[in-house]
Amino acid sequence: MTMDINCSPLGFLISLFFIVTFLAPQVKSRAFYVFGDSLVDNGNNDYLVTTARADNYPYGIDYPTRRPTGRFSNGLNIPDIISEAIGMPSTLPYLSPQLTGENLLVGANFASAGIGILNDTGIQFLIELRLVHDLSIFLLLISSLIKKLYELGARRVLVTGTGAMGCAPAELAQHSRNGECYGALQTAAALFNPRLVDLIASVNAEIGQDVFVAANAYQMNMDYLSNPEQFGNYNSSLSNFLV
Repeated sequence: MTMDINCSPLGFLISLFFIVTFLAPQVKSRAFYVFGDSLVDNGNNDYLVTTARADNYPYGIDYPTRRPTGRFSNGLNIPDIISEAIGMPSTLPYLSPQLTGENLLVGANFASAGIGILNDTGIQFLIELRLVHDLSIFLLLISSLIKKLYELGARRVLVTGTGAMGCAPAELAQHSRNGECYGALQTAAALFNPRLVDLIASVNAEIGQDVFVAANAYQMNMDYLSNPEQFGNYNSSLSNFLV
């Protein structure tokens, strides 16, 4: 079964992101690389001519410096938390002039907010990633990409699926009357994510190692939206979660 996501003029966002750890043989040190969109961007767009920016208040209000850092977050983002967990400093944006010398040994963050897989996804941000629109072909491209990462030495790769795309503020503004998420994009995510999980399992079986880990970002989002109290948020407003 294939899905022509050209059917949606809104596009199919890459909420998908990759977090990659490279391990050299017989060496304990490792490098950490991040690829994705605003969920994991830590400042690359500050160096780009784009309106997709996180360099103003209230971004960064809970960061240690209490100032915007280019992260689309009030504080740390997912790569920062993973860096802390593995005992490494946060990766720098690949466009940062500070990414030299020993900082290169830590890794780099290549994520850029606004990036997408349809030609019209990133137009408003002056960023375009031209890829084919057929879902099956897109999955083949992902398969080829992650296999290449393995060939280059990646030994632990977290691959997320798409999140609750129909619940994004832009989609709510255009399509929601009573706070409900936009069904077309929710359906797209529901079609894509299980196939991504199957793909990851297939690639792991092919190489004989569990190198790639699939993370269900969509289910995480929906769990939070459905039961915010379980996560310490007693304001169940969708806008409170997303904005």
